[in-house]
Amino acid sequence: MTEDARFEDGAEAPLHLMAVTEADLEVISTLVQDAVLPATEMRWDRPRRRFAALVNRFRWEDRDAAERRGRPFERVQAVLTVEDVTHVSSQGIDRTDRDLVLSLLSVGFEPGADGTGRVVLTLAGDGAVALDVECLEVTLTDVTRPYAAPSGKAPRHS
Repeated sequence: MTEDARFEDGAEAPLHLMAVTEADLEVISTLVQDAVLPATEMRWDRPRRRFAALVNRFRWEDRDAAERRGRPFERVQAVLTVEDVTHVSSQGIDRTDRDLVLSLLSVGFEPGADGTGRVVLTLAGDGAVALDVECLEVTLTDVTRPYAAPSGKAPRHS
């Protein structure tokens, strides 16, 4: 007799997700909620039309297992990439502060004409990064092994 896979079975594998619809992007947004990143870890490669940010995300997919097993909550470094970016703007971020650490609240999409639109990274403290795109293509890829969350606590998840 075979048994169906459970969600928990995949909790230890690194994530590699792609969003091409708003529904897909909601999944990525949930997984990067409360991620932290130094402002210096965001880059727009204008010739390649690619924006990338190296984030330290809380492993929401592992939270329940950590609670049940009484082990530390975890974070993991991940690269959040947005393709086909034609313009980048920001507000509420002091780009001259090399020590500034940002907290990512959500990643959303505002559709435009003919598949274009704007990907918006909403940050704590009224900050935001807006990425004008020709189409929606966002990836989230874990790039390190998980590590114990320095605070030892899970952020409040809304």
